[in-house]
Amino acid sequence: MLETSFDTNKPSAHLVGKPLTWSCGLHSLGEPFFTPTLPTPMGDAHWVSQNRAFGQELGLDDAFWDDPMSLLALSGNAVWPGSQPVASVYSGHQFGVWAGQLGDGRAVSLGELDTPIGRQDWQLKGAGPTPYSRRGDGRAVLRSSIREYLCSEAMHGLGIPTTRALALCASKLPVWRETVETAAVLTRVAPCFIRFGHFEHFASVGDSDSLQRLVHGVIAQFFPDIALQQLPLEQATVVWLKTVSQRTAELMAQWQTVGFCHGVMNTDNMSALGLTLDYGPFQFLDAYDPEHICNHSDHQGRYAYQRQPQVAFWNLFCLGQAVATLVGETEPVLQALNVYKTAYPHALQARWRQKLGLSAAHGADAELIDSVLHLLSDGAVDFTIFWRRLSQSVAASAEMGPVETAWTPVRDLFLDQRAWLDWERRYIHRLGTQDLGTTGAAMLHVNPKYVLRNHLGETAIQQAQLGDFSQVDNLLALLRHPFDEHPESAHLAGFPPDWASSIAISCSS
Repeated sequence: MLETSFDTNKPSAHLVGKPLTWSCGLHSLGEPFFTPTLPTPMGDAHWVSQNRAFGQELGLDDAFWDDPMSLLALSGNAVWPGSQPVASVYSGHQFGVWAGQLGDGRAVSLGELDTPIGRQDWQLKGAGPTPYSRRGDGRAVLRSSIREYLCSEAMHGLGIPTTRALALCASKLPVWRETVETAAVLTRVAPCFIRFGHFEHFASVGDSDSLQRLVHGVIAQFFPDIALQQLPLEQATVVWLKTVSQRTAELMAQWQTVGFCHGVMNTDNMSALGLTLDYGPFQFLDAYDPEHICNHSDHQGRYAYQRQPQVAFWNLFCLGQAVATLVGETEPVLQALNVYKTAYPHALQARWRQKLGLSAAHGADAELIDSVLHLLSDGAVDFTIFWRRLSQSVAASAEMGPVETAWTPVRDLFLDQRAWLDWERRYIHRLGTQDLGTTGAAMLHVNPKYVLRNHLGETAIQQAQLGDFSQVDNLLALLRHPFDEHPESAHLAGFPPDWASSIAISCSS
């Protein structure tokens, strides 16, 4: 039975032997930012997966997972004592077009908890309709929930800032999408889920007071270095916007260099903290194709892989427009946004050099990087496998010396051997006197062996729909450590099967 009151005197599950103690954090801003919204029960629920490793980071003990209340609360069938669930309002640009008011259409935030990794907001995705569902059912399906659950943790394993996934619950409740599917509720966790669209919303309705309160609240709670300066709001807003521009630039560099395609980079899917937010029609590249469009709903290719950095700047510009009224002058806002133009190429080149094992910058590095990317594109070479084999070849060269066999695995990826051998020669020359053993080892900690390819996720989904969740847990454990060899799982690091190219991922995913 869903509890409709918030009795803080009742016993609760435990956080390292202590009761869960919820705090409101930004939720204390109240309306018009947040609307009290209880999750809607979905009936008999069961665990699909418990991310106990992440739970340990949060300080959750075994009693938490053993407590029947945890399944009830994380499936939306009950509310923890002290938790006061809310849904938030925001607006945004979708596919480059102003969409007006949006909001948490299928997400309910339970509140914030103080944990060993800082205060974290817990959110149920798929827990039923909210005031912002726009006539939708507010539900998530098992298929898309598995994808977000796994990719959240895969990105964390890769060292990329992201929202996290704590648990996944499901039931037999039918949900209509393209076909009839079954419902699931994902528990995702982050310091906050504030988006560019939150600021756009209050700017669009001319609510300057709420916009000021939101900017002040975000800075005070999540940007303490800025808050400590005690700047006037207009100056603090500019410094904050510079920081968001810098973080977004670094995030885009990480996405591009791991071959991650988001698929729906609307302004309402951009995090004010520089996190990867909202996993829908995402994909990690198989063959390297700069023009790859992972979202079959993106008919114009707005969010193609190579366009992501440009779109990020466009989204930042929308954020800048939203907060410009707090600054009063245009020039400081433009200067803050232009931080991205400098920070992104710098961060991108630094990460490509890391992937190549180059210990110091050199003027010719840009051409070396561009030329190898052209080779990958021209030959439709598998992105992840190339970088991993390159790392292994460098490491093998340290042991075997300058012999052909050390480079054979990476050479075999290219049909145009002449072009590859020319680049290989220049690359080896560029490595110069670097210790190849140390360099190769470093590259193996930068270039992952495992990423969440579409076909791996699809296989886990198909098994889960038949009631077998073992592959979800197996992939979760594997993707937490994507740079390790995991010899027992080596088959999951191979080339995608032919049927993988037929997987269609759309916004409903």
